[in-house]
Amino acid sequence: MASNWKEAKLKDVALINPAESLKKGQLSKKIPMDGLLPFCKKIPGYLIEKYNGGTKFRNGDTIMARITPCLENGKTAKVDILDNDEIGFGSTEYIVFRAIENETDSDYLYYLITSSQIREPAIKSMVGSSGRQRVQTDVVKDLNIMLPPLETQQKIAKVLGALDDKIELNNSINNNLEQQAQAIFKSWFVDFEPFGGTMPDDWEIKTLDEFCNIFTGRKNANENDENGKNKFFTCGPKPLLINSYIHDGPAIIIAGNGAYTGRTRFYDGKFDLYQRTYACISLENINKDYIYLLYIIIKNVLQKNIMGGTHGSAVPYIVMNDIAKFEITFKKDIFDNLSSIIKPFINKILENEIENEHLIQLRDTLLPKLMSGEIDVSGVNIEEKIISTQL
Repeated sequence: MASNWKEAKLKDVALINPAESLKKGQLSKKIPMDGLLPFCKKIPGYLIEKYNGGTKFRNGDTIMARITPCLENGKTAKVDILDNDEIGFGSTEYIVFRAIENETDSDYLYYLITSSQIREPAIKSMVGSSGRQRVQTDVVKDLNIMLPPLETQQKIAKVLGALDDKIELNNSINNNLEQQAQAIFKSWFVDFEPFGGTMPDDWEIKTLDEFCNIFTGRKNANENDENGKNKFFTCGPKPLLINSYIHDGPAIIIAGNGAYTGRTRFYDGKFDLYQRTYACISLENINKDYIYLLYIIIKNVLQKNIMGGTHGSAVPYIVMNDIAKFEITFKKDIFDNLSSIIKPFINKILENEIENEHLIQLRDTLLPKLMSGEIDVSGVNIEEKIISTQL
C-alpha cells in the first residue's frame, strides 16, 4: 500500500442515505429488490410507479440490500437508469451510498461496498428475528477503511469495470440469443405463422417423457463442496459445486420446490442434483439435438405454468408427473430443422456463461488485492480502454 493512502471512516468518504425529496403519489422509476441480480453492478430494469415511500437515490449512487438473505446473495448495484437530476426510489431495505465530489469516485465506491471489508462486517452486524435480520447502518458508517487518492481510485475502478463491462456484454448477447430462440418458438409453436395461424392436422401431441429420461438427484443441499469440480444444482438461483456427478452431457434442469420452483436452465457437462431438482436428458432413440429445442419449449411454456409450484402452499413444489406428462406439439421434420437452428444459440449462451464465470472469478480475486493496495495500478491509463478479455 502506498504512503498516500489515508485511513478514514466510511461516513467521511461517502454520503450514507442522503436526504432526497419525492412527493407522495409522484410517478417515478422504482428499483425493486427482486429486480437486482446477484453480484451484478448493472441494474437490469425498473418499474414506473407512484412514490408512497422507500429509499431515494440518484444516478451514480450505490444501493446495497440491508436485509437477509438479500445482502448475502449479493444484492448490490450502481444506479444508472435515471436522467440527470432525476430521483428514483426503491425498497426500504436498501442502504444508499453516494460518492463525495473530489473525494471519492462513484465506481470505486461501488467496488468498495461490494468488497469483503464492507460486506463481512455489515453481515456480522445484522440484528433482528430469524429470517428478517437487518444491517445496523451505524456500524457500517463507522467502518474504518484505507482510501487511495482519487486518481488511484479511478484506476482501480477502471480495471474492475472492464471486467464487469465484458460480463455485461456477454449477458446482453445471451439475452438477445434467448429472445431470438423464443421468437422462433412462438412463430412455429404458438402463432403457427408458417401455416396461416393454425396447427396442421398432421402434427402429433406427445409428452415430454417420450423424448427424455427424467430423474431427480439424491443429494442433500448441504453436500456441496466449495472446492468441487462439478456443478451441483439445487433449487436455489445459483448452482453450487460438488465432486460427484450424476450425469455428463446436455440436460434441462428444473427446480422442484421452494421459491424458485419451476425455474429452468440448460447445462452441458458433469453435474449432480439435489433430491428435489429434476433433470431431463435425451432418450437413446431420440435425435440428440432435440434437447435444445425442448429446452426452449419448456422454458417458454412449462416453466411459466409451474413457476411457483402446482402443489403445496407454505412450500410450493412440483412432482415428476407435472414434468413427464407435459404435452408437446410435434412434427419430425420441423423438430429436426428447428433443433439444428436452436442448438448453436444455446451453445453460444453456455460458452458466454463459462467465460463469465472465469471473469467473475478473476474480478473477485483482484478486488481485495486492489482495494488493499497489494496490486499496483500506477501503470493504468485512465483515458485508454482496457480490453477485458486480455486481463
